[in-house]
Amino acid sequence: MSEFVLQQQNEAALQQQKPKEMIRRLVWKMCIATLILMAIGSATRVMNAGLACPDWPLCYGELVPAKQMNLQVFLEWFHRLDAALIGVSAIALFGLSWWRRRFLPSWLPWASTFALFLIVFQGILGGLTVTELLRFDIVTAHLGTALLFFTTLLIIGTALMPYQGNGTVGKLPWVGLTAAVLVYLQSLLGALVGSRWALHQCLGGSQLCTVMYSHIAGLVPPTVATLAMVFICWRTPALHPALRRLANMAGALLSLQILLGFATFKLHLQVEPLTVSHQAIGATLLGTLVAFTVLSLRDWATSRDITVLSNDCGVWSEGTGGVAEGRISNS
Repeated sequence: MSEFVLQQQNEAALQQQKPKEMIRRLVWKMCIATLILMAIGSATRVMNAGLACPDWPLCYGELVPAKQMNLQVFLEWFHRLDAALIGVSAIALFGLSWWRRRFLPSWLPWASTFALFLIVFQGILGGLTVTELLRFDIVTAHLGTALLFFTTLLIIGTALMPYQGNGTVGKLPWVGLTAAVLVYLQSLLGALVGSRWALHQCLGGSQLCTVMYSHIAGLVPPTVATLAMVFICWRTPALHPALRRLANMAGALLSLQILLGFATFKLHLQVEPLTVSHQAIGATLLGTLVAFTVLSLRDWATSRDITVLSNDCGVWSEGTGGVAEGRISNS
C-alpha cells in the first residue's frame, strides 16, 4: 500500500515538473534567439542597412523580397524574421504560463505577461525606427527594450533552474545587481553613441564628443562593480560552483569587452565584425551578471531560511531545557 501511495506521489510530482521544464526550455531558446537578434540588429546598423527595407512590416511589399535581395536587404529582412519568431514564442510563453498556472510559481504568468508587453512594444519601436528614418532616440530605445526583454527572459529561466544554495553569498547579490544595472546603463550609452554616430562626428568635426566621452568615462563604474563581484567571489569560501563559474565568466567577458571597445575606437568603427562583437559581448556580459544575481538571491534566501530554522530550533531547545530543569528541581 505504501509503495502504491509513493508511486502516485512521484507521478504527481512529475506532472507538476513537466510544465516548468517545458517553459524553461522555451525561455532559454528565446534567450539565444534574442541575443542573435541584437547581434543582427547591430550588424544592420553598422552596415547601413537600417532602411534597406523601405516599408514595414513587409519588405518591398513582400514577405520575402527575392528580387531586391542583397546583403543589406537580407540583414534587415532576417532581423525582422527573427523578431517575428521571438514574438510568436512570447505569445506561446504567455499562453502556457496562464494555462498551466496551477503547476507553476505564482509569479511566472505575470512575468510572461511583462515579457509579452516588452516584445509588443519592441515591435512598435522597430516599425517607428523605419518610418521615422532611424531617429536616434527611437533606435536607442529599441536596443534598450531589447536588452530589458533579454534580461526578463534570463530572470525567468534562471529562477526556474534546479538550484540548491548553501547560504554563503553574503552581500554578493547586491554587488551583482549593482554591476548588472551599471552595465545596462552603459549599454544604453553605447547605443546612443552608435545611433548618433558620435565617434565619427567627434573625430571628423569635433561634434558630439560629449556623448562619446561619456560612454568612455561610463566604463569605470560597471568595471569596478564587476571586478568587485569577481574579487569577493574569489575570497568567499564554500561558494556555490555555479556562482563561481558565472563570476569568472563575467570577469573574462569584461576583459574581452574592454579590448573590443579599445580596438573599435582605434579603428574608427571601420571593422564591422569588431563593432558587432562589441555589442554582442556587452549583452552577454549583462546576461551573465543577471544570471549571477538571480542565483545569488536564491542562495541568499536559502541562508535566511537556514537562519530562521536555526533560531526556531534554538528557542525550542531552550524552552524544553527549561521545562526539564523545572521538572528536575520539582522532583
